[in-house]
Amino acid sequence: MNLVAKILRQNISIAQFAAYTLASLVGLAIIMTAVKFYCDLTSQPPAAGDKMIGADYIVISRRVPLLAAFRQGDAPAFSRDDIADIEARPWVRSVGAFTNADFDIYASVSLGGRGLSTALFFESIPDRYIDITPEGWDFDPANPSVPVIISKDYLTLYNFGFAASRGLPQLSEEMISQIPITLTLRGNGHTDTIAGRIAGFSSRLNTIAVPEAFMTAANKRYGSGRPADPSRLIVEVTDPADPAIRHYLDSHDIEAAGDSGSGRTGRIASAITTVASAVGAVIACLALIIVSLSIFLLVRKNRQAIGDLIFLGYTASAVSTYYKHLIITINICVFASATAIMLVASQLWHDTITAIGLAGASPLSAIAVGAAVTAIITVVNTITLSHLTAKS
Repeated sequence: MNLVAKILRQNISIAQFAAYTLASLVGLAIIMTAVKFYCDLTSQPPAAGDKMIGADYIVISRRVPLLAAFRQGDAPAFSRDDIADIEARPWVRSVGAFTNADFDIYASVSLGGRGLSTALFFESIPDRYIDITPEGWDFDPANPSVPVIISKDYLTLYNFGFAASRGLPQLSEEMISQIPITLTLRGNGHTDTIAGRIAGFSSRLNTIAVPEAFMTAANKRYGSGRPADPSRLIVEVTDPADPAIRHYLDSHDIEAAGDSGSGRTGRIASAITTVASAVGAVIACLALIIVSLSIFLLVRKNRQAIGDLIFLGYTASAVSTYYKHLIITINICVFASATAIMLVASQLWHDTITAIGLAGASPLSAIAVGAAVTAIITVVNTITLSHLTAKS
């Protein structure tokens, strides 16, 4: 084999293989970086149970008719048939119902030596639809203390609206979580006072949410006992920007709350990944054409030497092995270099995606794609080599 290598090493064009190496590296690095970028944008937030782009939610409710302003009770609600019809839509992944508190709730706190009290409302939804997982999110009737999740918008309104106009201190999320709340629950002939606490702040839910276990027990004790259809639903959808959703809601007199920006962001991220990957694939294909031409010219230049080696008893497979080892070595080096470039490039946007609440994805998906592309290119190279050597 040393004789084979010595003979075939002649007439190798360093410039041609350098061009192939550079083109392959650029193409593969673009593909892997694009895949890593998309995976990071669809990664799981550190303290949330959903994906920013991978899972989208809208909160829907029936439009309140004009005459409803002149009568009490009987808010527009969703029946079981309505919910079943929504669940059957192709753009729906799942549907969760809000459960309302069927009793009176009053809360009081002490801030800066001033006592504040207000009437409240509580709602609950299944835990899987809550975008945070606060510590102690449960309810023990034997030791009652109610954890509460409120919308981040409420804290913003307090800090920059109510507190600013009343000379009260502004509060951070950490500070307000430490403030004890006294809850007074009243209804069905019962009045009880229990402790409450702010357990977390939701960017998705525009409500005051409590655990389902508490809501079930409280409605049973303080409520009227009448079963009520939900007035609001949270719907997990495939894409909130889907025109079919707006058409269905409008045709059924339903309003939607929630931003479809994440759906648009998902489409933009997907488009960026597709375009970048396509560019990388074109460059990789050009590199494959370059190396195929280089192999063809190399075999043509060494045609006499290859013929002499075969005449001496070497098989065509043995003769092509040297070139195969050379191509495989180059492809492995290209893959390793592209992986390094992808890892370095991903650090450029790491701080940005962390700032918007994303944890970043593992590079394994991008590495797997790069390995697959490298394997395909290597197989094509070796088949081309075997074919050209056999014809020589």
